[in-house]
Amino acid sequence: MQTKEKRLRRVQRLAHEIMDEMNRAKEPRPCETLNLVIDNLSRAVGDITDPSGNYSLRYLEEKVENAHSLLFQNSKRGRIHS
Repeated sequence: MQTKEKRLRRVQRLAHEIMDEMNRAKEPRPCETLNLVIDNLSRAVGDITDPSGNYSLRYLEEKVENAHSLLFQNSKRGRIHS
């Protein structure tokens, strides 16, 4: 089983890859896909910034992984769709 720190580092790496891809890509992306990516990232940020300090690492991983796969899986195909 991975430690909490390793899991958070993986989430951080995925978030950095998303940021790098968004800044690198020169091709326009469909709004539908970008909306889904933003939705997943917003939900992850909203969960982790809970003022009570309670957050679900599993939920955070799921949302960032979803955003990452939406962006990278579809960009490898040459087009992005939801």
